[in-house]
Amino acid sequence: MQRAVQAFSVHGNTVKNAVLHRIRVVNPVMRPVMFSRSVSSAGMEEHGFESTTISDVLKAKGKAADGSWLWCTIDDTVYDAVKSMTQHNVGALVVVKPGEQKSIAGIITERDYLRKIIVHGRSSKSTKVGDIMTEENKLITVTPETKVLQAMQLMTDNRIRHIPVINDKEMIGMVSIGDVVRAVVSEHRAELDRLNAFIQGGY
Repeated sequence: MQRAVQAFSVHGNTVKNAVLHRIRVVNPVMRPVMFSRSVSSAGMEEHGFESTTISDVLKAKGKAADGSWLWCTIDDTVYDAVKSMTQHNVGALVVVKPGEQKSIAGIITERDYLRKIIVHGRSSKSTKVGDIMTEENKLITVTPETKVLQAMQLMTDNRIRHIPVINDKEMIGMVSIGDVVRAVVSEHRAELDRLNAFIQGGY
């Protein structure tokens, strides 16, 4: 997965430039239009390359994704948290303080379980989530307005696979590396479709 993310980060513009190069070779007269976004059509400007935000990703995941993430409390056992991850087929849970679902206290991931419980021979049934979670002051977060490629860069640079979405100090959702990669793939595909439509005279 990391290789796929890095490939999109590195080669995304290469794909676009290759298509633009093809346009230049086919019709050199069109070159000024191709390389000036200020004189592009309204459609090209409105749906510009690399414009998808985290808010778009949350919407694409469906109504349940925005504001109803999976969570546990700092007082839950690690066993119960891992059981919840397994049942819902996710790799991380948001951790909140009891009775404060909107106030994020941290995050617990499969990696925390492996590194802090399994490797050290600790009991998951007697260890509290609060003892092994990544605390709120160490969390890397994004906002709904963050660009998807920026989120991808944060995740790859910090070797994390889940990132909370915070708005006005409140948790409103969470996205995974899979969500981000799908959004980038979709955006690159859509951009190529727009460029092809431009070549064919669709704009």
